[in-house]
Amino acid sequence: MPTLAIPPPYRGPTGGAAEVEIPAGSVAACLDVVEARFPGFRAQIIDPVGRVHRFVKLFRNGDLLTGDVLAAPIGPGDRLEVLAAIAGGSGLR
Repeated sequence: MPTLAIPPPYRGPTGGAAEVEIPAGSVAACLDVVEARFPGFRAQIIDPVGRVHRFVKLFRNGDLLTGDVLAAPIGPGDRLEVLAAIAGGSGLR
């Protein structure tokens, strides 16, 4: 069964769970399953128009997913990882 690895900033809806096993065939289906179990999770990853948020990166088995990320297949032994890119500056002037 695929596993979704969740970074600390996105664990609020999962009650602190760092990993969730999901029976899904695509990234979108995976996120739908997690959303059904943990309402509010999907909104952290997907924007209101249905695209991956600008500062979120998704990896399958350590490889960055590009292109139509939500349609990317997720197989039985795969690991889908969410990377929460944090933006900001040094504050120095």
